[in-house]
Amino acid sequence: MNKCSINDLKDKEVINICDGKRLGYINDVEIDICAGCVLAIVVLFDCRIFGFGKCEELVIPWDGIGCFGKDAVLVNVDVSVYEKLGCEKKSGKK
Repeated sequence: MNKCSINDLKDKEVINICDGKRLGYINDVEIDICAGCVLAIVVLFDCRIFGFGKCEELVIPWDGIGCFGKDAVLVNVDVSVYEKLGCEKKSGKK
């Protein structure tokens, strides 16, 4: 059985296998506490310009996750989903 803590997940970079784009790092995890399973991972996009604006969350459902590697998570996300956010990915870890 493979196990991973949420802290370990936050160190993993998320990469979209559709276009090879680095989406950022996992910021949060959505869990169904009744079923005891992970529903989605959340990647934080930085939409601020010169410190103004806000950050947007890109929620990637569990079925959109391809695989977990040592340093990265490969996901299968339609490019239009994060282009609609209208901002660039966060460039570094938070």
